[in-house]
Amino acid sequence: MGRRPVTGPEAGVRACPFGAGEAPAYPFHAPDRLEPDPYWEPLRREQPLQRVTLPYGGEAWLATRYQDVRTVFADRRFSRQLAVAPGAPRFLPHQPPPDAVLSVEGPDHARLRRLVGKVFTPRRVEDMRPLIQRTADGLLDAMEEIGPPADLVEDFSLPFAVSMICELLGVPPEDRKRFCAWSDALLTTTAHTPAQVRDYMMQMHDYLGGLVAQRRVRPTEDLIGSLVTARDEEDKLTEGELVRLAEAILIAGYETSASQIPNFLYILFRHPHLLERLRNDHDLIPDAVEELLRFVPIGTVDGFPRTATEDVELGGVLVKAGETVVPSMGAANRDPALFTDPDELDLARRPNQHLGFGAGPHHCLGAQLARVELQITLTTLFRRYPGLRLAVPEESLSWKEGLMVRGMHTMPVTW
Repeated sequence: MGRRPVTGPEAGVRACPFGAGEAPAYPFHAPDRLEPDPYWEPLRREQPLQRVTLPYGGEAWLATRYQDVRTVFADRRFSRQLAVAPGAPRFLPHQPPPDAVLSVEGPDHARLRRLVGKVFTPRRVEDMRPLIQRTADGLLDAMEEIGPPADLVEDFSLPFAVSMICELLGVPPEDRKRFCAWSDALLTTTAHTPAQVRDYMMQMHDYLGGLVAQRRVRPTEDLIGSLVTARDEEDKLTEGELVRLAEAILIAGYETSASQIPNFLYILFRHPHLLERLRNDHDLIPDAVEELLRFVPIGTVDGFPRTATEDVELGGVLVKAGETVVPSMGAANRDPALFTDPDELDLARRPNQHLGFGAGPHHCLGAQLARVELQITLTTLFRRYPGLRLAVPEESLSWKEGLMVRGMHTMPVTW
């Protein structure tokens, strides 16, 4: 994969690959399927805060220990708003809009989360279980009718994830295929040019703006309809915030399930004894989902950067006001200081305080919905297809490139 050779002894404990004061380009190399970055372990041990250079300009601190990463997520001295300001170090060819829910902070952020949070309460999500189950069953019925082999990505995980989030938002079924291309563009690192990203972002913004206009003529009870009511009748958000909220929910809600369903199956296929255990004990699936969320590093880059608002000591390093920190969720989720045998897949691990959905004020709003979708998917697949397996050799699988997320383009399966 073109990795930089690691210095130090070949056997035993891996030595930290970077010298003091060196700011290597980050990410350090192209991701290797779903393998953890080999530099996480030596960095956690020897340089838990490593100076790095981000792809689109600027230096930042990369945090790799669990406690430091959680601190960056939760401590209000680390600002998302400053991290998306013009000129701030960044991973992407574009900065998120300043009025996006992932950009704002304080009272504005709390206000926006309250408006959307009522849709994602545990009770509301539990009430959605029958709809989620029907959606999964309908897609698998169609897949089964065609017969094996089938593509778990194109035939199931993509339409399943898009259907669920569009159902929440109120997007017409005939328009849902557009969102896959828009999502890829917004999560691109190198797969699209900046001009292409701007074009796709404008398309999505205009489309969602059109749905908002429709709700003003014909009110609905879906999420976009409730946001329009909050905007027009209650003056709780601006027009720009309304559309940005819909964009954020669409992308975040779609990508986790769309990528993690095949990712989880790929990992389980590589651990056949654990796969067999889940097939025989569906009660273990909720814990297994949590462990897979910890074990699978979904990002090709780590976390959303934060910028220090004042001098902060972190991991034995003084992070100065104005400096940016990248919290590595993937590295934190493999930290032996918190997780026993962190490189082992333990489907019954408890407690499991993974950071797969982040932490602190920007903890993923749709975390509970994603959990239920993943639980229902695994349960249904194992119930219907006890012999589910890859239909092609593992080495022939095609993996995404140039995006913020890891996953496969296609995943041929048979049963």
